[in-house]
Amino acid sequence: MKMNGNEIKPGNIIKHQDTLWVAVKCNAVKPGKGGAFNQVELKNLLDGRKLNERFRAAETVERVRLDQKPHTYLYADGEMQVFMNSETYEQIHLANEFIGERAVFLTDGMEVELEFYEERPITVALPEQVVLEVTETEPVVKGQTAANSYKPAILENGVRTTVPPFIGVGEKLVINTEDGSYVKRAD
Repeated sequence: MKMNGNEIKPGNIIKHQDTLWVAVKCNAVKPGKGGAFNQVELKNLLDGRKLNERFRAAETVERVRLDQKPHTYLYADGEMQVFMNSETYEQIHLANEFIGERAVFLTDGMEVELEFYEERPITVALPEQVVLEVTETEPVVKGQTAANSYKPAILENGVRTTVPPFIGVGEKLVINTEDGSYVKRAD
């Protein structure tokens, strides 16, 4: 699907220079002299490179739609993670580097979305939040206030985060998978 260069918005995936890019930031610029353009910060979906590019309104780019398929995380196999397509039951092996730092949040049976372009996996979308148990933290100090004082904690998957002072070992917490931050206590 073709679109004008001035219509690119953050989150759009485009084909540019014969590869796939996602628009990270867009800034419409109308200089006093010359034509208006869209200054776009792009990130390569295949290798992570960044690129700043100017697109004029008259230029057209190809907008790409990715196929989203539900998958279930099965297990880790050395340097690979194994997922199963929830509809066809086919298994796919993806390298830890492909998933990135968020691989530590994968748990058996977790439902994820794999995005494909021409049958090639491009991204893995994890749930925004997961529930994990605290395995190590400093003891609760009676009378300590919760106002802006956080303490370090280690979760069951080995991730280090900071939690409010009233959280103790063995408590289940809701954790943000984007940055590993504490959200709230689990119900």
